[in-house]
Amino acid sequence: MVAPQISLKIRQGFILVFVLLVALPILFYSIGTAYYASLVDATEKNLEAHLYSLISEVDFTERGIIMPSTILTPELNNLNSDTYAMIYRDDVPIWYSESAVNVNFTPEYIEPKAGAADFRRVEYNNTSYWQLSLTVILNNIDQSEQARFILLKRNDALVKLMDGFKQTLVDWMFIMGIAIAGLMAIGFIWSARPLQRLDKEIKAIESGDIQEIKGLYPVELQTIKADLNLLLESQQRQKERYRASLSDLAHALKTPLAVLKSSPLANDADAQEQLDRINVMIEHQLKRAATGASDTWKKQTVIKPVLDSILSAMGKVYRDKDIIFDCKVGKKDYFLGDKTDLMELLGNLIDNACKACRSQVTIKVAQGKTLCISISDDGPGVPQDKRESLLTRGTRLDTYESGHGVGMAIVSDLVKSYRGLLTISKSEQLGGAKFMLEFNYHEKK
Repeated sequence: MVAPQISLKIRQGFILVFVLLVALPILFYSIGTAYYASLVDATEKNLEAHLYSLISEVDFTERGIIMPSTILTPELNNLNSDTYAMIYRDDVPIWYSESAVNVNFTPEYIEPKAGAADFRRVEYNNTSYWQLSLTVILNNIDQSEQARFILLKRNDALVKLMDGFKQTLVDWMFIMGIAIAGLMAIGFIWSARPLQRLDKEIKAIESGDIQEIKGLYPVELQTIKADLNLLLESQQRQKERYRASLSDLAHALKTPLAVLKSSPLANDADAQEQLDRINVMIEHQLKRAATGASDTWKKQTVIKPVLDSILSAMGKVYRDKDIIFDCKVGKKDYFLGDKTDLMELLGNLIDNACKACRSQVTIKVAQGKTLCISISDDGPGVPQDKRESLLTRGTRLDTYESGHGVGMAIVSDLVKSYRGLLTISKSEQLGGAKFMLEFNYHEKK
């Protein structure tokens, strides 16, 4: 159940990173670009206003163009101004504003367009300007004359305004980023709470504490809740039917077998052996059927107590061999399944190891995304050409003095029912057989 949670956290983190590292910079760039465009547009309109103000102040007489000593636009009367005005006639300057006294360049000539002003960005002496040009025809009763009006504004003024705006924008974007991150974090936590509660209830079902999901959930999760409860109810009914059928079958077979074993036919050693084999095989098939009826919602079974119980029993059964058990298992290592099945798995494998070993058996448990249980002994081992047949029902190696060869088949069937893997190899440490059980789980916190 952790994988969906991790996936959700990754998606939430991706959204947050996208907003902070992609959306906000794009917003910053878009606002900055729009503001700069508005500054350029405002500059054009400002220069147009100055231009038409100049034209209205022109006094065109027989002596030519005459401008008042002080014009109406304050910016053009200030020596420290960043706005300049000039009037040209045939590329010859005939007037310039007081603000342009220190200007030491000649503005670019622009082909006149009657009645249309030209606005563009230009560069003179490594300094950028915004230039507005307009060619007009001045006339009176006696004559007419063409004059070119040029107004310039340093781009530094726009850059300074833009820098100030960017700094303010950065400050507000920073505040906005913190606010958005906080609100999104609160939103993610709030929206994930129902999923966390659902996950806790499912874990409680896995551990056997509750039998159904009872919590109150949003509308989006109500269908999932209903489906899960329906699945659990169906699973429980199926389990009960299996138990009843198995109980009836065991009872039905018990009496005929008891009669056969007590009859004169059972005095024959071969017949007795066959009856014992039938009895064991019936038990195996009952165990296999019971395994098929195991819960889909498997419970967590702590391995160490089960392993300690088995080793204690084996120590008593094989006390004559004085076996040394080397067991390495964590206190929190768990098997995601039924305790009876775990005892069947470990019991059969450890029993086989005890039968085959000389004096030592090693059990190692490693828990992670995969549960690995290895059982090794210092016996003669299992020949490579016999390893596959050992998992077949009824096969028994010459190494073992007793048994009907069903135990390993039971182990194999149980491992398959839990979608695990059973491998047989040679123990590099002890030299005997090594049985490895592997079950893939989603790693849980």
